[in-house]
Amino acid sequence: MTAENQIKETVTSNDVVLFMKGTKSMPQCGFSSRVAGVLNFMGVDFADVNVLADDEIRQGIKDYSDWPTIPQLYVKGEFIGGCDIVTEMTLSGELDALFETNGVAFDKEAADKIREANA
Repeated sequence: MTAENQIKETVTSNDVVLFMKGTKSMPQCGFSSRVAGVLNFMGVDFADVNVLADDEIRQGIKDYSDWPTIPQLYVKGEFIGGCDIVTEMTLSGELDALFETNGVAFDKEAADKIREANA
């Protein structure tokens, strides 16, 4: 299976996917840690793909999304963005709305706590 096919399969067969450096339990870069931390804190069930484990996937995801950096968040097959975009969406409430619209379970109280802590 090519990297592109593997990426497409992963993105379409999971409601939420984070392509990151490291894993959700052991991120290996600050940006990946921030996004995984937000998703973990909000109780989102997500698949994590460690791009450091496979150079073809690491480059392939950049080509797939036409986005040059990692991490990359996908919800229901749609590319959402990287760390800065996910952070902005979390603080504005847009991420909550995106999850609600797509039927992705998350802890609304935890999302509110993130916003309160960053107000």
